[in-house]
Amino acid sequence: QAFRVDVIREEEGSLEFDMVGIDAAIANAFRRILLAEVPTMAVEKVFVYNNTSIVQDEILAHRLGLIPIRADPRLFEYRNQGDEEGTEIDTLQFQLKVKCSRNPQAAKESSDPNELYFNHKVYSKHMTWVPLGNQTDLFPDADFRPVHDDILIALLRPGQEIDVLMHCVKGIGKDHAKFSPVATASYRLLPDITLLQPVEDEAAEMLQKCFSPGVIEIQNIKGKKVAKVANARLDTFSREVFRHEGLKNLVRLARVRNHFIFSVESTGILPPDVLVSEAIKILMGKCQRFLNELDSVPME
Repeated sequence: QAFRVDVIREEEGSLEFDMVGIDAAIANAFRRILLAEVPTMAVEKVFVYNNTSIVQDEILAHRLGLIPIRADPRLFEYRNQGDEEGTEIDTLQFQLKVKCSRNPQAAKESSDPNELYFNHKVYSKHMTWVPLGNQTDLFPDADFRPVHDDILIALLRPGQEIDVLMHCVKGIGKDHAKFSPVATASYRLLPDITLLQPVEDEAAEMLQKCFSPGVIEIQNIKGKKVAKVANARLDTFSREVFRHEGLKNLVRLARVRNHFIFSVESTGILPPDVLVSEAIKILMGKCQRFLNELDSVPME
């Protein structure tokens, strides 16, 4: 009944929020779902037509698979096992075709590859979407592409070429880390710092240095410097205060057992708030399946 969710900080690629009134098992299940069970689209198959770079085909395919693709997985179905071709409802197709050549206008004394060669760096921006079937009609406003344009894939020299075709499919992080939608998903308990006695003057200044900036505040009361807990949330539990004999008995460090501070950083495939809502849906689905299983078991 006391459960609540408080959004503390929301930025373009990260989200910090509090879950209050839940058990640690639920918090950890939610974190694991974010890491391993929220689906995304990633490169699964790489068809190499020509690769004369120094990067082996297997390494090239592995690097391409780890590039996050900006495509909403909710628009696609899972590909059937054993299906080699793929269809417009379960596959995104990308092409990477880059050939390095010399720059005839480069100065003779130059040694800078950026001046000497054209296309000597293969970036993720060179990946272009090739619609399958009627995908142009299914997704008229779609902009399927890598999340970042400046991911370096390989280095080329004149005459070297990379020509590959990639199939992106829907998957989850439990099957392969490339499908994980988050860079980080972590939680910690809310710190609880209590001053057992008044801490004044030099002891107050020393106490302030023992904690992260902003945790302890020094107030001027009747000409004395008095320490006060300003924001326990900022504490990192360094336990530095216990190294000082004069301070360790003046402070009690604890944690609020049912108050979890979540930090979610997206890879850019989906906004973090969407990832959180999708994880909640998956958790609710798991709970419902469990309840259905209980109902189907005959009672003796």
